[in-house]
Amino acid sequence: MATTTILLREDLDHVGGRGEIVKVKAGYARNYLLPKGLATLATKGNVKQIEQERAALLKKAAVEKATADAQREQMESITLTFERKAGEHGTLFGSVTSMDIADALKAKGYEIDRKRVNLRDAIKETGEYTVTVKLHREVSLTIPVTVTGEGGEMPEKEEKKAKKTEKEPIAGAVEAAAPAAEETLAEEAPATEESAADAPAEGEAEG
Repeated sequence: MATTTILLREDLDHVGGRGEIVKVKAGYARNYLLPKGLATLATKGNVKQIEQERAALLKKAAVEKATADAQREQMESITLTFERKAGEHGTLFGSVTSMDIADALKAKGYEIDRKRVNLRDAIKETGEYTVTVKLHREVSLTIPVTVTGEGGEMPEKEEKKAKKTEKEPIAGAVEAAAPAAEETLAEEAPATEESAADAPAEGEAEG
């Protein structure tokens, strides 16, 4: 399979970071990376040009990472809360999406592309969640997200109710077992006293 050596101008997932020289499939480079300006061909004829561009790209990447690190420190204390209309067991009439999270962050003064919000599936139930936001290729932030019903209510989920119901008979069984245990002890007590009475005293045994 034919490959091509390129210099990446942008960070690309599963390919590499800005300023890296990597090999990719020739068709991928020719049909996508080069036309989009995401990469430059690295050949023997343009080594000097590539090295100069690479140095500039690496410097830019370092500045962006430092900015992302600073932004993460600023955002570490952020928590997000969403109120949604919900059913009896916490199922939402709607959902909380990556766009909702990006909008909530924007309202707090942080412009984050929704594509950088790592939320595989939209949130469709009330509860507490953690969502990862990718600020940079090497910098990520985990944000606590709470989803409640309208008015801040947290409906009890059906699973919790089921578990609670299962525990109740066990508690009843323990209470029922207590009197039975007391009766058993009461029956055994006289037998112990009789045995003690029938046993000869220490002095009689010697005589």
